[in-house]
Amino acid sequence: MTLTLGALLMSSTIVLANNNDPIKKNKAEANAEVTINDEATIVGVAASNEDFSTLVAAVKAAGLVEILNSEGPFTVFAPTNEAFAKLPEGTVASLLKTENKGTLTSILTYHVVKGKFMAADVLKAINDNNGNFEIETVNGEKLKAYVKDGKVMLKDAKGNTSTVILTDVAASNGVIHAIDSVVMP
Repeated sequence: MTLTLGALLMSSTIVLANNNDPIKKNKAEANAEVTINDEATIVGVAASNEDFSTLVAAVKAAGLVEILNSEGPFTVFAPTNEAFAKLPEGTVASLLKTENKGTLTSILTYHVVKGKFMAADVLKAINDNNGNFEIETVNGEKLKAYVKDGKVMLKDAKGNTSTVILTDVAASNGVIHAIDSVVMP
């Protein structure tokens, strides 16, 4: 059984002291343009949580707000701001530039699965597939999910891993699972 990813990953922002920082400006613009209604979508839920501010800025820069606000449903493995901060210095600022929109979109859609899969669904899929489950993401590439030391782990196409640190954050059009590292296609 293969899961299909349908939403974009959330990016987090690196907080710098300089008020003229383009990352902060993009973050503020993204949060200002996201309407949080009574039934918050994935983007609305992320925008309401400071731990996902970089992700929200990245979703806006990639032009994915409308898609992630759509009916879905989507499952998003959302990197926290701390996850984005683990990337080499300057990576997030570079990805937010207009000329890197394609790369950013590819990375973000690698964090999204079409369909709503709660933590129990992910664990069942892992267990039903001998402890190693391949998840097809929206960008067409696969993540591998498995359990290590009682925690759900994701392995990306480059062999890097990320740990799911928060599960089942509900949104009107899907669910968010926070992860501690950005996964790369």
